[in-house]
Amino acid sequence: MMRLSKDQKDAFAGDGAIVAENAVSADQLKRLRFEFSRWVDESRSQTAAYGQICDGRPRFDLESDHSAERPSLRRVASPTDISETCAEVAFNSAMTDMAAELLGPDVRFHHAKINSKLPRTTTVVKWHQDFPFDPHSNDDTLTALLFLDDVTLENGPLMIAPGTHKGAIHSHYQGGVFTGAVSPEISAEFEADAVACTGPAGAVCLMHSRVAHASTANDSEAPRTLFIVTYAAADAAPLSPIAVPSPHAGRIVRGKEPGKIRSMGFEIETPAIPKGASFFVQQAGEDDGQD
Repeated sequence: MMRLSKDQKDAFAGDGAIVAENAVSADQLKRLRFEFSRWVDESRSQTAAYGQICDGRPRFDLESDHSAERPSLRRVASPTDISETCAEVAFNSAMTDMAAELLGPDVRFHHAKINSKLPRTTTVVKWHQDFPFDPHSNDDTLTALLFLDDVTLENGPLMIAPGTHKGAIHSHYQGGVFTGAVSPEISAEFEADAVACTGPAGAVCLMHSRVAHASTANDSEAPRTLFIVTYAAADAAPLSPIAVPSPHAGRIVRGKEPGKIRSMGFEIETPAIPKGASFFVQQAGEDDGQD
C-alpha cells in the first residue's frame, strides 16, 4: 500500500520537506507518549545530563532551565536501544513505509533520538543542515520527525528554507570550531524564506538531509516533542562516525542489502562528534564534555 501521494512526492522533491499525517497508529502514538512522559518524570530528580548510550556519553540531556518543578528534558539519544515501542516505530511503521517510498526500495536505519521542548522552555535550534553531521556517499538520506504532540506556530515548530536541499552544503564551522550551525549571514537568508512545519500529533515531517532548518523556543503551555529517525538509501555509505550511535545502526528496515555503494560528487568538512550529551552543547559553544 502506498502511503504518499504523487503530489506529496513531488512536493518533497521540490521543497525538500513535507508533512504527512497518520504516520503511526493511534496505539503506537499513545505508547510513545507514555514512554516519554515516564522519562520526563525520571528527569525531575536529575540536575545534569545522565544515563549512558553505547559510546559512554549521556543518553538524557537537560536544558539549562531544567528543574524538578518545571522539567526541561530536551534530548533522549538512541531511544530505540531502551524502548521496544521506539524500535517498533523506527523499524516497522507507516513512517518507515513513507521513508522507503522516498528513498527506496532498499532503506537503512541510521540513528534515532527524541527532541523535546516542554512548556515555556528555552531550547532553540540554530539554522543548520543535517547532511554535514551525517555525510554519506550520496544524499538520498532523510530525517523523519514524528510529532508526539500537536505542533503549532506557538510551541516552537520546525522551520525550513524550502529548496535548500538543491543548493550548497554549507560550512558548520565558525572560527575553526564545529558549531553545528551555519554563519549568521546565511542564517539571515534562510530566515527570510522560512516556512513552518506544523500538524497534528501522529503526523511526520519528512525532510531531506540537506534542507536548512531551525526552530525557536516554546513560548506556549503546550509541549512539542519529536521522535526523530534518520533513514538512508541502503547504497548510501556513511562517511563519518555516527554522532548518536546505536547497535541498530545500518539495519535494513525495508528491502534488502544492495551489495553496492553509490556515490556522488561533493566536498564536505569532517563533522565533529560532540563531547557532551548532544549537538545542543555544540550550538551553544559549550562542548567541553560537560553539559
